[in-house]
Amino acid sequence: MRWCLSIFVWLALCIGVWAQDHCPVEVVAIQAAPALKDGEYPVNGLWQNVTLPDAAWHRLSDGNVLDEHAGNNGIWYRIDWQRNCNNPDAYPVAVVTESIVLAGEIYINDELLWRDASLVEPISRSWNMPRLLRLSEPYLRDGINSIRIRVVSIPGQQLGLGRVFVGSAPAMQQIYDGLWWRNRTLFAINLIVSGVLGLFFLALWVAHRNETAYGWYALSTMFWVIFASNILAISPWPFTSTSMAVSVYLIALVLSISCFCIFSWRLSGLKLPRIERALWVLTAFLVLVMISMPFAYAITTHAIIISLSTLVFACNCVAMPVRAWRSRNPEHILLALCLLALLVFSVHDYLVITRIITGSMTIMPYANIAITLCLAGIMGVRHAKNARRIERFNVELQEAVTTAQAELASTLKQQYGLALTNTRLQDRLQLAHDLHDGLGGSLLHIMASVEQSPQMLQRERVLSMLKLLRDDLRQTIDSSASEGTEAPATPKEWIAPLRHRFTTLFDHFNIRSDWQLLDKWLARPNAMQCLVLTRLVEEGLTNVVRHSHAEHVWLRLIQNNQAELCLEIEDDGVGFDVAAVRQSGLSVGMRSMTTRIARLNGTLHVESSSGKTVLTARFHLE
Repeated sequence: MRWCLSIFVWLALCIGVWAQDHCPVEVVAIQAAPALKDGEYPVNGLWQNVTLPDAAWHRLSDGNVLDEHAGNNGIWYRIDWQRNCNNPDAYPVAVVTESIVLAGEIYINDELLWRDASLVEPISRSWNMPRLLRLSEPYLRDGINSIRIRVVSIPGQQLGLGRVFVGSAPAMQQIYDGLWWRNRTLFAINLIVSGVLGLFFLALWVAHRNETAYGWYALSTMFWVIFASNILAISPWPFTSTSMAVSVYLIALVLSISCFCIFSWRLSGLKLPRIERALWVLTAFLVLVMISMPFAYAITTHAIIISLSTLVFACNCVAMPVRAWRSRNPEHILLALCLLALLVFSVHDYLVITRIITGSMTIMPYANIAITLCLAGIMGVRHAKNARRIERFNVELQEAVTTAQAELASTLKQQYGLALTNTRLQDRLQLAHDLHDGLGGSLLHIMASVEQSPQMLQRERVLSMLKLLRDDLRQTIDSSASEGTEAPATPKEWIAPLRHRFTTLFDHFNIRSDWQLLDKWLARPNAMQCLVLTRLVEEGLTNVVRHSHAEHVWLRLIQNNQAELCLEIEDDGVGFDVAAVRQSGLSVGMRSMTTRIARLNGTLHVESSSGKTVLTARFHLE
């Protein structure tokens, strides 16, 4: 019994639904007529039967072309319909409009159902906005009802009405949902995907400036987002007028196509400088035309500009397969396939929009998402390859650096050994010079004393000579070990030990000496400079004793300014050939003095003739 009751209830529900679904709405007529002044409804106007969607700016009754200024008042559309049943349980009636170009208002009979926010400049934009309006029963009449739609635009801009659907509320809801998905949601997804990928590749370009394809893709995507936002815009904001908004959107489209062409060339490795210059000249020309052309001629101007830009895009799409065929590069092949798909889908949608192909729907909104992701995938694969290449390069570089470090360590070790050996040799040479200049003079003094002594030297005399040698050796060691100490306070304090030693030596050889010194330093030399001066004096005076046979010797220390110090040693001896001595290289003393003065970046000048020899040493004080 319960089973039978359930079947009965189910049949009753099915019959009720069938009754509601089978109460169809019949559209009797669709007509259009120009609005009267201030948009008034033309009761007795020039009504003409039309088919929706309708482009009202193309024609009027009797074949007259609609004046472009008719857009100020608008066009009225009247859709007459009736229900073919009087079932009180039928679903309520609803109306769906696909698009109103550009804005408008909707009436049911004489009652206002909906109106755009602004029907004057800045005019609202309902050209891609589906609307679902439920018709209240109190507004409906028995028999024929009329849906009146007034559309308004501005001179030079399109004017017309898209498809209009009238029927039961559930059926209209389904139609409205489908239109909303295709006209709004799908384009919003396109904008989000394009914007996110554009920002992503912009960041990649900032990080890798040599990958210019990323930058051009980001720039193309940015302009595309600006253009595509026109599809979702419902007002001219942030622009002050519709004309300005349309111009900006079309300029963005032209720039997007140009940047996309450059991106495809960069991605495929093409270098076309002349074609690129021609492309940018054409782009600048089109932008200038859009800015300067009066808006009254906007429809024709925009059609020409869009046609030229589309032609450029089509040529680029056709050229890419040729490039891919030549290079056989997988990236180039994928890019060519994407561009060909874009071209095919664009042509298909153009034929659908112009109603050359009927019974089909636009597929570009769907395909654009897939192609955008495919292009992003191509660039992502390229970036991954570059990252792996950089990683391999870093590994190879690290290995090369490690090898270079090992070789450098070996080389530095060898250089250190050479430097150590050189230092030891320099120390030995320095010690030899010091012994020659200091201890050599003392030995010469002792030898002269022994040769000139008429009898055997006393024990005390020999001991005194040995002490003199000890003091000179100690002075040589102390001088070498104390190069970093301070210099003597005055010139006389510096010369005192030398003067005492050589004065005694000069007395044995009957040589008069004249010591001309400063009372104080104008600029005090450092310890190293004083040590070099000491060695120069020792060697110079020793040579006077050994070779000159002089009777008189002069030593002068001159400091005319704080920047230079000059040492002069002059004697009245027999002289010698300076050039011959330098060329022979046999004079240890001459080499020693030259080496020492060179360490101070100074100069040594020797002039010699019979009766006069002058040795002059100069160097700058630091």
